Amino acid sequence: MKLPHIVSLILIYLFILLAVFLLQRKLMYFPDRVTPDEQENQLAAFNLQAWPSLAELHGFVSKEKLTHPKGTLLVFHGNAGSAVQRTYYIDALQKLGYRVILAEYPGYGTRTGSPSEDVLIKDGIATAKLVLHAFSGPLYLCGESIGSGVASAVAASGEVPVKGLLLITPFDSMAKVAQQHYWYFLARWLILDKYDNLSRLKNYQGSIAMLLAEQDEVVPNQRTMTLFDGLSGRKKLWRFENAGHNSLPMEPWRPWWGEVMQFLEH
Repeated sequence: MKLPHIVSLILIYLFILLAVFLLQRKLMYFPDRVTPDEQENQLAAFNLQAWPSLAELHGFVSKEKLTHPKGTLLVFHGNAGSAVQRTYYIDALQKLGYRVILAEYPGYGTRTGSPSEDVLIKDGIATAKLVLHAFSGPLYLCGESIGSGVASAVAASGEVPVKGLLLITPFDSMAKVAQQHYWYFLARWLILDKYDNLSRLKNYQGSIAMLLAEQDEVVPNQRTMTLFDGLSGRKKLWRFENAGHNSLPMEPWRPWWGEVMQFLEH
C-alpha cells in the first residue's frame, strides 16, 4: 500500500475517533423525553405520582401507601428509557413491605439537564438526602446496569447512610466494558464517564446483592465477576443462566426478590 493511502486511512481513523469522542454521551445515554401532559398520562396509567413533588421532581412513587414500611429502596435505572418504565420494582417490593422510589435522571422524562456521570451522581446524592429527610427507616439503593454506577457512587460518597446495595447486571468499570466492546476506538482512554465501581466500593462494608445474567450481551460476565470478587464486604451473587442483559426474570412473583431483600435486611 502506498504511503499516501496509509496517511489517508490514518486521517480517516483519527476523524472517526474524534467524532466518537465528541458524541460519546449520545451513544451512552438514551433518555425518553416526554411532555408534561404525556408524563401525566404515564403516571395515571401506572398508578404513580411525582416525588417529592411535581415542581421538585426527583422520581416517582406508587399512589398506594404502605402503613409500616421496612425501609426505602431507591432505584437508579439503566441508560435507556425512563423511570416510569421500571414499575416492576414497585410491583415486587411493595408487597414485601418496602417503600420504592424510582429515581429519575436529569435529561430524562420531563427533567431538564444533560446526563453525565457527574450530573447523575450529584443528583443521586441529592435524591438520597431527600429520601432520608422525608422517611425514617433504613435506606437501600438499587442500580441496574449504568445505574449500578450511580448507586455505587452514592453509597461510597459517605454523604448518606446506605444499609445495602442491590446491583443488577453491574460492572467493575465502564471504561473496561467499553474497551472490551470497542477496543478499536481506544475506548478505555477516550471515555469520559468511567463509572469505576470497583474502586468506589472497595471499602464499602454494607451488604451487596448482585444479579448476573449469564447470557449478557452488553456487560460481559467477566466485568461483573471482577467487581464481585473485588468486594471486601458482605456479598452474595444470584446467577441467571438463560438471561440476557434485558431479559432477567423480573416478574414480581419470582422468589429471588424476597431472597435478595432478606439478605440485605439481615
